[in-house]
Amino acid sequence: MTIAVRIAPVRKSLHVKAAPEHAFAVFTSGLGRWWPLAHGIGPTPRKGVAMETRLGGRWYEMAQDGTETTIGRIIVWEPPRRFVMTWDINSQWKPDTTVSSEVEVRFIPDGANATRVELEHRKFEQMGAEAGESMRKDVDGGWPGMLERFRQEAEAA
Repeated sequence: MTIAVRIAPVRKSLHVKAAPEHAFAVFTSGLGRWWPLAHGIGPTPRKGVAMETRLGGRWYEMAQDGTETTIGRIIVWEPPRRFVMTWDINSQWKPDTTVSSEVEVRFIPDGANATRVELEHRKFEQMGAEAGESMRKDVDGGWPGMLERFRQEAEAA
């Protein structure tokens, strides 16, 4: 008998003092303004990170030597409400499309000129039980700091 591994998604939510359209734009096309270059999977030194803002587009980083490393691909694109992308990184923090998890980010109006941003990182079980739990633990601890950097950029712009 095969027992299916099930790993709970990571869910994070935050309030941003900015309209959903602006918050969506800062998270996606403005990614390079708030994502820290120290957090990456490709060659160093890094010179930037970007998202191709369209269905099928990449979230990728660029190294100073010209190397581009894909972090994931956009699989749902519904501006300014939400997007879903693959997270093509294994538990060793190396690029790996065979164990992709998913990240969904929703932008929900939350009062006058404000947005509730909800992030769900899921499908860790595709990595296997031990590797999936390791990645889940890592991103559960990492997303809050990233989202705070995003919030600060969205509210400042």
